[in-house]
Amino acid sequence: MSASEQAMPAQQVHYQANFRVLTVSLLAALIGCAAGVVAFLLYNLIALFTNLFFYQRLSFTFVGVAENHLGLWVLVVPVIGGLVVGLMAKYGTSKIKGHGIPEAMEAVLFNRSRIAPRVAILKPISAAIAIGTGGPFGAEGPIIQTGGALGSLIGQAIHVTPAERKVLLACGAAAGMAATFNSPIAAVILAIELLLFEFKSRSFIPLVIASTMATGVHDLLMGRGPMFTVGAMDFGIPSGLPFYLVLGVICGGAAVILSCSLYWIEDQFERLPVDSMWWPAIGAIALGIIGYFVPRVLGVGYDTISDILSARLPLVLLLVIMVFKTLALIISLGSGTSGGLLAPTFMASAALGGAFALIVNQIVPGAHLDPGAYALVAMAAVFGAASRATFTFIVFAFEITRNYEAILPLMLVSVIADGVAIPLMRNSIMTEKLARRGLRVEQDYEVDTLSTILVSDVMTTDVVTIPQTMTVGELIGKINQHDPRLTRHQALLIVDENNALRGIITRGDVLNAINRGQADDTVLEAGTKDPIVAYPTDSVREALGRMLQKNIGRLPVVDPKQPTRLVGYLSRSNVMAAHMKRIQEERVVEAGWVRSPRAILSGINGSSSKQTVGEK
Repeated sequence: MSASEQAMPAQQVHYQANFRVLTVSLLAALIGCAAGVVAFLLYNLIALFTNLFFYQRLSFTFVGVAENHLGLWVLVVPVIGGLVVGLMAKYGTSKIKGHGIPEAMEAVLFNRSRIAPRVAILKPISAAIAIGTGGPFGAEGPIIQTGGALGSLIGQAIHVTPAERKVLLACGAAAGMAATFNSPIAAVILAIELLLFEFKSRSFIPLVIASTMATGVHDLLMGRGPMFTVGAMDFGIPSGLPFYLVLGVICGGAAVILSCSLYWIEDQFERLPVDSMWWPAIGAIALGIIGYFVPRVLGVGYDTISDILSARLPLVLLLVIMVFKTLALIISLGSGTSGGLLAPTFMASAALGGAFALIVNQIVPGAHLDPGAYALVAMAAVFGAASRATFTFIVFAFEITRNYEAILPLMLVSVIADGVAIPLMRNSIMTEKLARRGLRVEQDYEVDTLSTILVSDVMTTDVVTIPQTMTVGELIGKINQHDPRLTRHQALLIVDENNALRGIITRGDVLNAINRGQADDTVLEAGTKDPIVAYPTDSVREALGRMLQKNIGRLPVVDPKQPTRLVGYLSRSNVMAAHMKRIQEERVVEAGWVRSPRAILSGINGSSSKQTVGEK
């Protein structure tokens, strides 16, 4: 590619990029509609299995299982579901195990966003069986994974880039959550925080379209409004802020306990001397025992969540639900069965928040805390801290209530819980499973430094050139004379008599010419004509992309208006210097207006006051 060819396609590339976004957006609309239909079908399949196993009737009416009359048979029903899921995991695909989001993350980050077709079929069926037989799960995790699988399959069926396939997978996952909870904004943010780890127009536009379409399908097939029924709430701002501070710390601790206990249970199942096919059934035995004494822990429990958010349950029942729903969840999910993590965590953490408010009301006269408000805030804070998706669940809880007064307590409690959980958990509840497989997931999001620094800021302006008429032998002679301007560079720029760029020659080119006995060739004949170039206004990221694509280690920097006029030279060391600039911004403490006691003492002693973060 010549320098003139590189300068050509800016408008054309922009047009093609817009066309690709349009194409992906149209596919996202299709995926959103499909995910909405899948959510409706799974919702009804769960209702069918629930009615069949707990009430012995054929019905698609979604009901709770707390009022079942199975008696001791409630000990057996979850075991049946566990056996079926175990068989599906062994002879179908192990990807149906768990709550689905880590598997979607793994596909995005480590498998080029490819999900096998069988996952799209077996995951919702296995989840419906597990939940319909009493599993203490929600439908959202399986639907998110299934929606992601649909997006991935469409991305595999047609010609797209891996980056576009990642967007389609995320669109399916976001559409699945939007169709489940009727929360399109939170669904978009969830996909950004847990799957994409980027905020770009190419992904944001399709995500919004997919979530909007899925929500429209939800409204058409399942009715308008959120999944949970929420009564009027009094958030007590600002008088309640001290109590929200305490609740934030408690929620952060609860998030840590939930994540650690879940994976501790998984470790115990790993030690069992039986085939993993039997683990879900073994976990279901414990679930049946818990469900016999506390039937509210069985099934999805959306009705119980609504009762908690509406402050209709007494303190003792809230404490019972908090403890035994959590216990049922970690045992069942730790056994490797299939089901969503969000709804059961919502129930247990909402019970925590409601119980906290009722206890404070008994201890502190005149506190008058609203149990429903504190239940809502805790529901968002615990799962946000456990998953490191705090922003998602702040918005999610707001979408449930549509009450602007919820924003302040949601933000405060959620970030405090996150601040408590981060130093105590190396990995989130989502990424711990991947970390145990040797896969590292970085969930921090920040702007790429190399995209914000221009080539002109880091390039070498003292350009070393050699004439195109020089022979390879003459060049070797000058290098042997230890000319520092020649020996310090891995490549030299070749110019004509007008000092216009004509080519570049590397040390490898010189060695090849010598080995072929062509020392009399000119450097232009031995080197590369019309080299790949960079421009001063390029970002370092753009220039680095060209270097990596062409497997070269340096680029001449030329004037965009005169593509043969040299203005600089960009090497690997220049790129590293750009990255080092970012590191220094994070670590080097600069002197402020107010002098610290240490700085004053340093000045008296005549020592330097420069300090790096981490120094003692």
